[in-house]
Amino acid sequence: MNNGALTRKLGFWAALAIAVGTTIGSGIFVSSGDVARAAGTPSLAILAWVIGGLIAIPQVMVLAELSTAYPQNGSGYVYLNKAGWRPLGFLYGWATFWALDPPSIAIMALALVSYIATFLPFFDGLPGKLLGVAIILIITSIHYRSVKEGGLFQVIITAVKIVPFLIVIGLGLMYMNPGNFSYTPPSGSGPTSLIGGISATTWAYTGMAAICFMAGEFKNPGKVLPRALIGSILIVMSLYTLLAVCVIGLMPFENLLASNAALSDAVKFIPGLSDIASSFVAVTAIIVILGSLSSCIMFQPRLEYAMAKDGLFFQRFAKVHPKYETPSFSIVVQVTYACILVMFSNLTALLGYFTLIQLLINIMDFAAVYKCRKRGDYKPVYRMPMWRVTTVLAILGAAWLAWGTFTWAPIEGMIAALIVVVTGLPVYYYWEKKYGGRKNEDAVAWQLEAEKISPAE
Repeated sequence: MNNGALTRKLGFWAALAIAVGTTIGSGIFVSSGDVARAAGTPSLAILAWVIGGLIAIPQVMVLAELSTAYPQNGSGYVYLNKAGWRPLGFLYGWATFWALDPPSIAIMALALVSYIATFLPFFDGLPGKLLGVAIILIITSIHYRSVKEGGLFQVIITAVKIVPFLIVIGLGLMYMNPGNFSYTPPSGSGPTSLIGGISATTWAYTGMAAICFMAGEFKNPGKVLPRALIGSILIVMSLYTLLAVCVIGLMPFENLLASNAALSDAVKFIPGLSDIASSFVAVTAIIVILGSLSSCIMFQPRLEYAMAKDGLFFQRFAKVHPKYETPSFSIVVQVTYACILVMFSNLTALLGYFTLIQLLINIMDFAAVYKCRKRGDYKPVYRMPMWRVTTVLAILGAAWLAWGTFTWAPIEGMIAALIVVVTGLPVYYYWEKKYGGRKNEDAVAWQLEAEKISPAE
């Protein structure tokens, strides 16, 4: 039995697996072509992957400091709240619950089924949707019953999902054609753009912050969280860069520019895999998406749990299962919502509507470190080097992506922001009036919990 709170049961390898497993998703299967088209030359395309990863390093450093100062579940909600931006923290969680987290679970399940249907055409239409729901429920049963078993499963599935990429890298380095790297754009083909290539990599590097949503469930958070955050970006950057080198080395660059499935097309140039390239990549995609789906089902319900504990969400979301010690109600509601979306919607376009506001809130997350550093209870175990410069770089990187998203869908982004504010603020003021006194009680409780975690840990 527990005291109604989630306990610290996860270690470093689970943290690293969640961070890496969330980041490496389905986008890598097509992003190599997107980056190549945006960059325009092989050298700029490869450099774009390197710089794209480097840009993410300051962001994870900021999160590493904030998460070790406040090793609590909730990620950005906690940091915005501590910075004194409580309404913004609520809108962060409000938008995430309704428009981002369950829809992302639904979309991954549908993507997973689409790859399975390449082998088993029966799973198309309604049977495919039912299979998607079944997959969600099976993975949920693991994370519902035990955070420790869920962490172990995440370690295993993340390790498995990296293996096919390592196979492609190993064979790609053996069979690549060095002449592919000497491609020269034809005259009149348009300017090359390193900045465009870097921008095209940005989405592939999002996901490491997932472990901050579960910061209250990692043992020795002062050591585990910084190592997992920084380690994950180094692993992902190395993997992406090597894949980019191999894809460019395997297929003529002009073919890559015209490809909408770069990884699959590149595998066709590997002797022994050319005849099964499509099947190989489809199996890889199934494993990769399964790992990301598992990670999302694991960490996403922790945000609403933290908000409910603080009196800013439906109180049932704060329920912790007395036997399994997981946020049972939050998990059940989120996957139920996701399953409904699987059955009745195609939400790929919907996610684009809410991207801009999420990015703007991420910028506020990074800016929160300025306010948090002035608090008396701000005692992070990890402190980022040159914190002002690092924070500015993190904000600029997020702002760059936000601007790119705004230019892509300005009307949709502004409509989404308006919807979140119009629906969220009345609810916020209602809950603040009803449960506002709880924030002081919880502040003391969180502080007592933090004092149990010594810097040596």
